[in-house]
Amino acid sequence: MDNDEKQRADLAKELSGMPDAELKQTLEKLRAEEERVSYRRRILHGKIDVLRAELVDRLKGKQQRGERLFSKEDIVRLGEILTKESSLGDTTTDEELF
Repeated sequence: MDNDEKQRADLAKELSGMPDAELKQTLEKLRAEEERVSYRRRILHGKIDVLRAELVDRLKGKQQRGERLFSKEDIVRLGEILTKESSLGDTTTDEELF
């Protein structure tokens, strides 16, 4: 039995002894938590969209002025990331990308 199966079995055992009122209260609590998480996710996606748009505008400006779009350091870092991914699979974290 893997960890997920064990957790599901433990949860099923816990729920089977839970009174209906407590089960409904727990369900409502989890629904409210999911709503908060979903709201936070939408806010983060909005910020990501704004940052991406700003970056695109800046890159377009650089291109129009004939400037380099990427520094030598950017290219070196990209090579490091791609080399790591090809040898280890896709294990790059967000912190490594920025």
